[in-house]
Amino acid sequence: MNRRMDRRDFLKVGWLAALGPIFARQAGLPGGRLLGTLPLGGQGAQPAPPFGQVLGTGLDARLFTDLSTLTPDTLVTPTERFFIRTTCPPKVSGASWTIEVGGLVRTPRAVAIDSLSDLVRPMGTHVIECAGNTNPTNFGLISAAQWDGIPLMALLDRVTPQSRGVRIAVSGVDDLTQHSQTSVPGASWIFSRDDLEHASAFLTTRMNGAPLPRDHGSPVRLVVPGWYGCACIKWVNQIDVVADDATASRSSRVSSRRR
Repeated sequence: MNRRMDRRDFLKVGWLAALGPIFARQAGLPGGRLLGTLPLGGQGAQPAPPFGQVLGTGLDARLFTDLSTLTPDTLVTPTERFFIRTTCPPKVSGASWTIEVGGLVRTPRAVAIDSLSDLVRPMGTHVIECAGNTNPTNFGLISAAQWDGIPLMALLDRVTPQSRGVRIAVSGVDDLTQHSQTSVPGASWIFSRDDLEHASAFLTTRMNGAPLPRDHGSPVRLVVPGWYGCACIKWVNQIDVVADDATASRSSRVSSRRR
């Protein structure tokens, strides 16, 4: 049965679609020939923004990845060129980090991220894309990286939910005092347990073989493969088991309308 492709489905195949000309050249186009390629971006588009440098600050910060430079050997984005949508809030420190796991559970727990180091393992290469990746000059708010981390379910399995606790709210440090022209504060997202299990969601502490940088969520970031970056919460400091009717944050409601 045919079904309408939604944005999440598009994200799963979009990286390959964007690289079509690369793979076409590599495969030699059996049964056909390559006539040429078109520039990335729409006709008459505005000049592309500067690539590989952070523009703006806080919630308005951006670093765009130049997709036109991709080759079959550079599909994984170097960390310094991986897109940034929001830079690290000032109150995130390099001190010991604890994730509060609570909500509708029998016994809340405070889990020091250092205590999970033995569980960190390679989680594979995954693409993250901003839900607002709509600039036709490059669509540069999308990148791929190799991640190391901890399966989120391994942390959730340490607590026993109450009967009403059916969803999982993941929150990160946010600066609600910031004024932004492009973003809505509120770094949190609510998932069903099935969503997280199906996506093999994980908490990442390493990116491309090195410790996670501050602007990419250090010391710990949620990655939900196949979901937009707005659901991949940075600077995770709280995980709550919540009821089915829990109210989503304003930022997640705005972002979900783009999916």
